[in-house]
Amino acid sequence: MSVLPSPEIVTAAENAALQKIGFSTRKTITLGILAGIYIAMGGLLSLLIGYGFPEITAHNPGLQRLLSGCMFPLGLILVVFAGAELFTGNNAVLIPGLCNRKYGIWPVIRNWVLVYCSNLVGALFFVYIMVYYTGLVQGDPWNSAIQNLAAAKVGMSWGVTFVKGIGANWFVCLAVWLGFSCRSAAGKFIGLWFPVMAFVAMGYEHSIANMFFIPLGMLQGADVSLYDFAIRNLIPATLGNIVGGALFVGGFYWYAYQKK
Repeated sequence: MSVLPSPEIVTAAENAALQKIGFSTRKTITLGILAGIYIAMGGLLSLLIGYGFPEITAHNPGLQRLLSGCMFPLGLILVVFAGAELFTGNNAVLIPGLCNRKYGIWPVIRNWVLVYCSNLVGALFFVYIMVYYTGLVQGDPWNSAIQNLAAAKVGMSWGVTFVKGIGANWFVCLAVWLGFSCRSAAGKFIGLWFPVMAFVAMGYEHSIANMFFIPLGMLQGADVSLYDFAIRNLIPATLGNIVGGALFVGGFYWYAYQKK
């Protein structure tokens, strides 16, 4: 299994970013919607499998986290292999080129805003049409599980959610970095899978994943308002994701290998 050395991973990220910056608005939005759907697919699978064995996991809480974590990487694997634009991954990927002055801050902000909004559209589409409308989680244990999960996500303090957002995207962007490092499909699959599994099992907060979990919980009857969703979770998780990806992965690796 051929693996790129660390300096070449940063160069690969920069080359990928130059392509992303050059995408038209139509293409960026389309690929952003697809990424939101793909992450929601991973979220649905992690919900169905992770909470589908309550008799076993009730006395083994770590097992529930492990099962959910093992299923959720489907989303990022689809994003990378099929091709899509994910906000959290782009938090890291666009940083080396920005720091090397290959483009300015406004193309980065344009990409992040377009991709973030289109990720939300894709996630909400999947939540309502493919999950809520079809009744996939209408019965227990999934109905109770998603309500409790949504309530727990908005029940944390702003600071805790922010720090958990840093943790989530630190892992996600390391997964993207490992994806760049491997030339083979099997290597990419393993590199993408393990860090994402880890962040889910650890309970960190991923803003795009929460665009699936919290709205679905609200539709299924959770006592969560739009204010709770946006202010108490989505905003601090998003800001934490930016720090985790842009600083701790894209920024640090640029500083280590490319800063002159």
